[in-house]
Amino acid sequence: MRASLPRSLLLVALAGAAQAASLAWPFAFGLAPGAPVGWLQLLSLGVLAWQVDRCRAGDDWRHAAGLGWLFALCWLGGTFWWLFISMHTYGGLPAVLAVLAVAALAALLALYYAAACAVFVALAPAGRALSAIVFAALWLLAELARDQWFTGFPWGAGGYAQVDALGMFASSVGVFGVGWIATLLAYLVAAWLRQPGTLVLRPWGLLAALLPVAVLVALARHPWSTDSGTLGVTLLQGNIPQDEKFQGGSGIPVALQWYGERLQAARTPLVVAPETAIPLLPQQLPAGYWAALQQRFAQPGVNGPQAALIGIPLGSYEQGYTNSALGLAPGQAAPYRYDKHHLVPFGEFIPPLFRWFTEMMNIPLGDFNRGAVGQPSFKVDGQRLAPNICYEDLFGEELGARFRDAAAAPTILVNMSNIGWFGDTVAIDQHLQISRMRALEFERPMIRATNTGPTVIIDYRGHVTRELPRYTRGLLVGEVQGRSGITPYAWWVSRLGLWPLWALGFLSVALALWQRRRSGGAPEGP
Repeated sequence: MRASLPRSLLLVALAGAAQAASLAWPFAFGLAPGAPVGWLQLLSLGVLAWQVDRCRAGDDWRHAAGLGWLFALCWLGGTFWWLFISMHTYGGLPAVLAVLAVAALAALLALYYAAACAVFVALAPAGRALSAIVFAALWLLAELARDQWFTGFPWGAGGYAQVDALGMFASSVGVFGVGWIATLLAYLVAAWLRQPGTLVLRPWGLLAALLPVAVLVALARHPWSTDSGTLGVTLLQGNIPQDEKFQGGSGIPVALQWYGERLQAARTPLVVAPETAIPLLPQQLPAGYWAALQQRFAQPGVNGPQAALIGIPLGSYEQGYTNSALGLAPGQAAPYRYDKHHLVPFGEFIPPLFRWFTEMMNIPLGDFNRGAVGQPSFKVDGQRLAPNICYEDLFGEELGARFRDAAAAPTILVNMSNIGWFGDTVAIDQHLQISRMRALEFERPMIRATNTGPTVIIDYRGHVTRELPRYTRGLLVGEVQGRSGITPYAWWVSRLGLWPLWALGFLSVALALWQRRRSGGAPEGP
């Protein structure tokens, strides 16, 4: 194996890069630009599984850890390389430091996957079926750790590449469950290609394998939600350049004028302006500006009640600030308010001991306060709208907290974003796949109002039904069909969080430990 070490490292590095590309195809050739490529994600994981499996012959867990780390480094670095743009182009951090920061983040997060591969080889489970289960379980635990530890940064989780392929299972097991299924399949195929015939199952084993598959397919085919009516919407996309957005002589007056005029002129029952569309605190706005907006939506429009959901920062120096959305509608005693809960490290809050790092960048709106998990919905024309801001739709378990009470559960999800921080890059498409996955998990439509795109309407099946051209200024007018009902994923994640998936991972590892002790601890050969 040592003689083939350079080839092994090269294969694994290429596989990691392929995993990054599978999340949203970044090129203008070969496949549809921006589309998820499920088969490529399976292939990339299969290559890693093949190479890690070879380490079992010599019980070489250190080499397996190195392979897992290299794969994840190339995958994660190739997934969120665009953080460089926010730190250097818009944040003013020197290019060398920005590159090192992105590389350091990818290298640190890659340690989870290094540990998963090392533990897999150390456990050396006997039998290819059990090996596949344990490998997928350890990979799942690594994904969960990345999602939840140290505030969590699960951007680029493998399951998002499967939104068009295995996404049918998202309503039962969520994105991490979909990723577990994909990893299991990738390992099984790789093991069969290495040693055809080793996966022959006895009748009881075949039954044990087919039963959960049949249950998952049955759950996936069941319609868990029903139509709760349609809502006409206007989604605003201001396309304010990021380097001007918070500048008093350019972006701020343009935003105030353009969004103010479009909010006043909207005729649909709901109009949505994106994250920090109004880039000033209410007390900083020109005299009469906010009062005019409140007056505009205090009375029903010509075609019935009208409402607005507007991204705006709130607070004061004494109380602290929040990244918020305010909802205006007739008959309110006070505006509806949603405060962002899951804040972006370094952009919206400063982790302990890292103030020196953020002070090197010119990023406005510094340290925010967190909103609560599971905040109430905004009721508009018979629909219950659940806002989420920026990358909050990356955390399905937090959105799921709103589904515990079926009678009060959202009928429409609303994402309000400003992904202009990352330029015209694949980050836009990656975020779109994330929103589509949330629609599949909860069987809810997702409408997205963004500064630069993608401003879209996504139906409850995860299909984009309408979209504005990116990096243009305009309005997306359309209808969205609300849905009621609770998916299996919404039911268990709203009550238990991600603990069922943690339990699946740890029980699989415990099974491997028990099997290893029973067999005397001898590692299995290739």
